[in-house]
Amino acid sequence: MRQPVRIAPSILSADFARLGEEVRAMDAAGADLIHIDVMDGHYVPNLSLGPAVVRALRPATRLPFDVHLMCAPVDGLVPVFVEAGADIVTVHPEAGPHIHRTVQLIRSLGRQAGVALNPGTPVAVLDQLIGDVDLILVMSVNPGFGGQAFIPSQVDKIRAVRRRIDESGRAIALEVDGGITAETGALCVAAGADILVAGTASFAGGPDAYSCNIARLRGAA
Repeated sequence: MRQPVRIAPSILSADFARLGEEVRAMDAAGADLIHIDVMDGHYVPNLSLGPAVVRALRPATRLPFDVHLMCAPVDGLVPVFVEAGADIVTVHPEAGPHIHRTVQLIRSLGRQAGVALNPGTPVAVLDQLIGDVDLILVMSVNPGFGGQAFIPSQVDKIRAVRRRIDESGRAIALEVDGGITAETGALCVAAGADILVAGTASFAGGPDAYSCNIARLRGAA
């Protein structure tokens, strides 16, 4: 079942000196979720936010926290980020030996479970998972850094994932992250996406521009 398009600003592109204010501003600007990229310097070649930051930001908004764990091994981090305030926890199949067990762990903690597909990860990895996940994230860049260019070949992957979701009959969200602008976001939505993660496109221009940025992304979609 296709869901209304939602916009998830990625705080990787926010002003880290004033993250709480940035999250509140995005809430006021009309964002639907707050996307939080967690990088460990091991699974991806960068370091970013930890659970203490998520916990500190939690009082700033009632919007769902969409936490993307680019970490390996990942299982030990799942309860930590759930306790810190994550509402959705998304993991990579390559980040642990038993992806199905990781998905079960997330759901056992009362949170929505997501699976992320890197540009080189085949869609077939979903065949034994689609009955258990709440969200599928198609990465339209290689994970690890913000500000990368959209990889056009991932549009076909979005279409393929959409077909699998529709065939499952389940209300699974289809999220896309990486190089999202009004133009690339429109391509993704046309292919079947219903959540757009946008960093630069959301935070460009500072707080006075956030409402316009969100509206532009939503309008293009």
